[in-house]
Amino acid sequence: MQHSPSDRLNNDNDPRQFRSLAAGCLPFRPHRWLRGGHVQTIASFLLPRRVHLPPAEERLVEVAPGIKIRCWCHWGSDREDERRSAITLIVVHGLEGSTDSEYMLGVARNGLACGMNVVRMNQRNCGGMDECAATLYNSSLSADVATVAQHLIEHDGIFRFALIGFSMGGNLVLKLAGEWGSAGPAPFRAVAAVCPAADLAPSADALHDPSNRLYEYYFLMQLFRRFRRKAKLFPETFEPSRLRGISSMRQFDDRITAHYCGFTGADDYYARASAANVIDRIAVPTLIIHAANDPFIRLRPETRQRILANPNITYIETADGGHCAFLGERDGKPGDDGRWAESEVVEFVRRVSQ
Repeated sequence: MQHSPSDRLNNDNDPRQFRSLAAGCLPFRPHRWLRGGHVQTIASFLLPRRVHLPPAEERLVEVAPGIKIRCWCHWGSDREDERRSAITLIVVHGLEGSTDSEYMLGVARNGLACGMNVVRMNQRNCGGMDECAATLYNSSLSADVATVAQHLIEHDGIFRFALIGFSMGGNLVLKLAGEWGSAGPAPFRAVAAVCPAADLAPSADALHDPSNRLYEYYFLMQLFRRFRRKAKLFPETFEPSRLRGISSMRQFDDRITAHYCGFTGADDYYARASAANVIDRIAVPTLIIHAANDPFIRLRPETRQRILANPNITYIETADGGHCAFLGERDGKPGDDGRWAESEVVEFVRRVSQ
């Protein structure tokens, strides 16, 4: 018998429901005027929003020889002892996002309000770093996140840290947590991912569905623009003619990402870069938030089974929420703007790291 997402989530015997309640997570109540996956996703992109943050410390971290990425560090205290003992959130954005993406700012605000340190991490090329190296970023580069974490341990002496990622960034932090398994750095406490692209192949293909072509066109437009900019900066490395005829994300990953990032093609890239391969090895408290009506993020049944079989993972699948949106009813608390997932990931880390 087939069940709707809401039926599944209201089933008291569903492990997803049990674990979310046991972990103390608040249920998501979508805004009354913003219901539906496409409505949530597009509204989160278009609705005006102001997030005020204190000044951040710029930090350039070398993640590979000659390749640096830009991070912005918000310290919860001016006192060195308090800074070192507070948990540090390392937050990673999604495809064609940056440290200025609104969900990144929202998590930073929420973390600082809880007395945490927050490090907003740009992926390679992002955040104004295109000219820094003749390289492209992709979903396999979990080692970049590991390098940032190690830098903070060695340079700043942090005692505890957690990883938070959105979409592509969610895949990266889950992939790293799985690769580390039980052998991660001693300060590693937790990981949280919102709408993670943990199964890259079906998610990329879903973007080519007729109902999702708007999103695919947007991503391709941004990726084309970035690639042409890279070709101007590094003409000896990148050939803009390779963009001809590309009309889908899979084609882009086959002809551009795979070609320049060491994969034999899109299938090889998707197979090797997906966090689904190692998600069963995660050994720290983990939160995964996914919306059943996310327009294009897909999780294979076998990936869901791996998630549900791992007792360290709290998996919440809401009936509504779209892609990294989760625009909910406000609870009236100061500073609450209804961005449910941004609050939940910080609250989850706060609970499990006490």
